[in-house]
Amino acid sequence: MRVLHVEGGRHLYGGARQVLYLLEGLAQRGVTSGLICRAGSEIATAAKPWAEVFPMPMKGDLDLALIPRIYFRTLQFQADLLHLHSRIGADVMGGIAGRLARVPVVHSRRVDNPEPAWRVGLKYRLHDRVIAISQGIGEVLLAAGLPRDKLRVVRSAVDFQAFGGPRERHILRDRLGVPLEGPVIGVVAQLIPRKGHRFLLQALPPLVAEFPDLRVLFFGQGPEAATLERAIGAAGLARQVRLCGFRDDLPELLPCLDLLVHPATLEGLGVSLLQASSAGVPVIASRVGGIPEAVRDGINGLLVTPGDVAALGAAIARLLRDPDLARRLGRGGRVLMSAEFSIPAMVEGNLAVYRELLRRHD
Repeated sequence: MRVLHVEGGRHLYGGARQVLYLLEGLAQRGVTSGLICRAGSEIATAAKPWAEVFPMPMKGDLDLALIPRIYFRTLQFQADLLHLHSRIGADVMGGIAGRLARVPVVHSRRVDNPEPAWRVGLKYRLHDRVIAISQGIGEVLLAAGLPRDKLRVVRSAVDFQAFGGPRERHILRDRLGVPLEGPVIGVVAQLIPRKGHRFLLQALPPLVAEFPDLRVLFFGQGPEAATLERAIGAAGLARQVRLCGFRDDLPELLPCLDLLVHPATLEGLGVSLLQASSAGVPVIASRVGGIPEAVRDGINGLLVTPGDVAALGAAIARLLRDPDLARRLGRGGRVLMSAEFSIPAMVEGNLAVYRELLRRHD
């Protein structure tokens, strides 16, 4: 089986990291993979042990030149199937290229942003199967008119063992200058509006009054960085809140946190939630999109209504006041991740979709 993948992300964030897990798992199962990716992207280097890599320009949703680029590469690679992992033009242009090349086309849908029914009807006509990474995303697609027989749900995975290291709090001090005393909250997300950082900032003043040694670390980068810096300064929270940028040492940092908070307004599933739970860190997150599949209320974290600042603050205070509950939720997260979000299960789920389509095209 020869599968050509298309991933347009520049950085190894959640979606691109899932593609990397998939490429490695497919290679271990004897599948030959190719990867079309953005020139200069991090995955272009990281994927080389598992796939033949084809970097190329990828300029966004209106990049019509992607059609011939993907089409000719599909023919040259002699692909049996084309798997489109990202938007950035790949979902539509890649779909057209796959149709021209007469190979089955699979599209992975990783976000729960609603799409109008007319767009769903046109775009997903190009795809033989649509893989939603959570049931929540699947329900959004079905509500917009995606035919049920096209939909498959294969959840994102987490490298459970990589995040299961010991809690060594001095790492935060040594690498980030965080004092050893006081609770530490982390947010791991792109700095974009839908991740909801502003709601946590609004919830912090009464929490800081009760827990004066509280520290909050924002891990990630994005266009909202300057806006968040201004908001932190205006609220007088510069001592408590720090923007730490993108970090490649999260497997060592996450176990040192007391809580992970994810107040997003839209979220397909939330890979950082899986990572935190693997590290035994309780999670407080919004009840939106696919998050309730990753965070089970009372099992590995607490869920709140998106945008409800008071509820968010109350949930954080509850866990900071009750360390026994926090530890129980942390243990529950490790059990849940190992049982339901393994990399082998994700790889097998995608492979089952490939086999189903190739049987139909024989």
